Amino acid sequence: MSTRSLRHDAGGEPEAARPAVPEPAYAERARTLLHVGRVGSLATLSRKHPGWPFGSVMPYALDPLGRPILLISDMAVHTQNIVGNPRASLLVSQPDWSGDPLGGGRVTLMGNVSLIGAEEREEARRLYLARYETAKYWVDFQDFALYRMEVLDIYFVGGFGVMGWVSVDEYARAQPDPLAGVASGILQHMNADHADALLLLARVFGGVDADEATMTAVDRLGFHVRVKKESRVQGARIPFSREVKSSEETRAVLVEMVREARSQS
Repeated sequence: MSTRSLRHDAGGEPEAARPAVPEPAYAERARTLLHVGRVGSLATLSRKHPGWPFGSVMPYALDPLGRPILLISDMAVHTQNIVGNPRASLLVSQPDWSGDPLGGGRVTLMGNVSLIGAEEREEARRLYLARYETAKYWVDFQDFALYRMEVLDIYFVGGFGVMGWVSVDEYARAQPDPLAGVASGILQHMNADHADALLLLARVFGGVDADEATMTAVDRLGFHVRVKKESRVQGARIPFSREVKSSEETRAVLVEMVREARSQS
């Protein structure tokens, strides 16, 4: 976990001391979110209205260090803003999150955005087109160019009460979680078809008695749930009994855990 992290319950008070629960570091979770996301909100500093932020919808690709690659037009307002001042931020939210928007994960990258040099352009072009094949129709237009954000700091929010700053070095070294490509399907399946099982797992393995439980994130080491008891809402982390690397392994472990939880209840 990031050394600059903070956890609160939904009421805003720090959580009581609990046994450590294995989970990926914020750097890995941030890298995973950027990996599965495809579009973010780019905030640049307005040239027309100095001191005011200007927000844009921004597709992006990533280089091997997790730095966003942008394909933008010279005519775009955000491009003109970047030319005047390279400081910007990119906000990416957990895709396909249908619950409370504040319950899902999001990450903000802050850094300087600059034109990619000729010696690196071909590789950047390849990475961008690998993610956005249709961009081949305009990537070589004279008024379009590839830019990259040199990341200076990262802020990760994993849902209610889970937040912290992530160092650039930790982020650059991190790899996306092996469940990154299937996590949204696991969440949808568990929340739609196994609400009772989530309540049981939250009570037995999370130590939380609740009326409602929603799986908000899943990774190789476990999952997060948002639980509600009357008017109180809080988050809980539930570890898997062993590390998983695929949807099949995740299903098998969850079935085993539900059986164990039933035997204990």
